[in-house]
Amino acid sequence: MNSETKQPSRRTQILRWGGSILAFGLLIYLFASQGWGEILATFRQISIGRLLLGIFLVMVSRFAVAGRWHVLLQAVEDVSWQKSIRITFAGLFASNFLPTTIGGDVVRLAGAIQFNINGAVAAASLIVDRLVGMLGMILAIPFGAAPLLTWFSTQSASSGLSTGLAAVWMGKQWDRMAKLLKLMLAAVQVWLKHPKSIVFSLLFTGLHMLCLFGTIVLLLDDMGESMSLWLAGGLWSFVYFITLLPISINGYGVQEISMTFIFTQVGGISMQGSLAISLLIRTIQMLASLPGAFFMPGIMAGSKNQPDA
Repeated sequence: MNSETKQPSRRTQILRWGGSILAFGLLIYLFASQGWGEILATFRQISIGRLLLGIFLVMVSRFAVAGRWHVLLQAVEDVSWQKSIRITFAGLFASNFLPTTIGGDVVRLAGAIQFNINGAVAAASLIVDRLVGMLGMILAIPFGAAPLLTWFSTQSASSGLSTGLAAVWMGKQWDRMAKLLKLMLAAVQVWLKHPKSIVFSLLFTGLHMLCLFGTIVLLLDDMGESMSLWLAGGLWSFVYFITLLPISINGYGVQEISMTFIFTQVGGISMQGSLAISLLIRTIQMLASLPGAFFMPGIMAGSKNQPDA
């Protein structure tokens, strides 16, 4: 890894900061328009037991993310679970708490090299890890596609036009899926010799998604809102891909706004419930990544003392 990380262009930085500020402003407006008292009342409906269970499930999902990368890395490098977990949590902490150009994958790569893992192998494994995670979310899209198409068709008096636009949009998503699969096949040449690692990484992705979607359904139920696990997963998949757009820092604000809009307009959840769950999911995810704070300083300090690789 080079000692100096390539920095994004100034235009990209302005776009991300501007997008984050705009999203936060819109989020504050939505909270104010719905009434802070009503939002707080929604939060109060959640029991301590359900909240703790939700935190536990998200923590399990974090370990599943670590497991997904571990099995990929273990297929070509001898690495312990302890190292994989430490590096993964450091990366999660960076993604959630460092609003800078230092991404979680950069931290994971630095940590892997620090633990004497081949840099090229580590970088390739991170790419495959990200692609497997995206593939898992793509597989959840069909569970939210039907209600999304229905919502599109009801937004205009000219339902034929809106349905056509929705079909075009969905067609582009499937085109992207095909491109993603091609990219994944190109990136997993080494791992094609170890198909079990791909299978197990997908299983870990499934566990991660199940815990996350279950947390959403669990907390919504305590708020008096009803949503099936399948629908929650399908709608979250759209939120996930919207958050990947490079228009904000770490997806701050964009995840909350998109989740609020989609869960309200398509999922039938009240605005108060959608705002509350979007903020809760972000908060719980940040709490679950806090253990990475213990590993982050050592990894970053170690990376500065490493020669260029």
